[in-house]
Amino acid sequence: MKVKIEKWGDGLGIRLPSELVADSGLSKGQVVEISVKNDAVELQKASPIRRYSLEELVAQMKPENEPPLVDWGPDVGAEILPEDEYSRGEITLDDLLKKKSESDRSV
Repeated sequence: MKVKIEKWGDGLGIRLPSELVADSGLSKGQVVEISVKNDAVELQKASPIRRYSLEELVAQMKPENEPPLVDWGPDVGAEILPEDEYSRGEITLDDLLKKKSESDRSV
């Protein structure tokens, strides 16, 4: 199938014939990836971007992957953080998650 390349704004564009659109399952507004391979222009449906929630990411954490605490010395000025058990290193991420799940169950 031959199509003509036309000027489109500052770039160039081609129109996809309706038969090709129907056969490929493409639709208006769909995002595609375009590349050049061996002197041929390839057009492919873009892979969907997976969006993770914070809960999903935290659920994948393992205690052995928790970074060590670093002593940066005393806080100064606007960087002073609230004093809590986690900031002082008295509890871990697992402890916080257990507290959260217990509070979720009691609601």
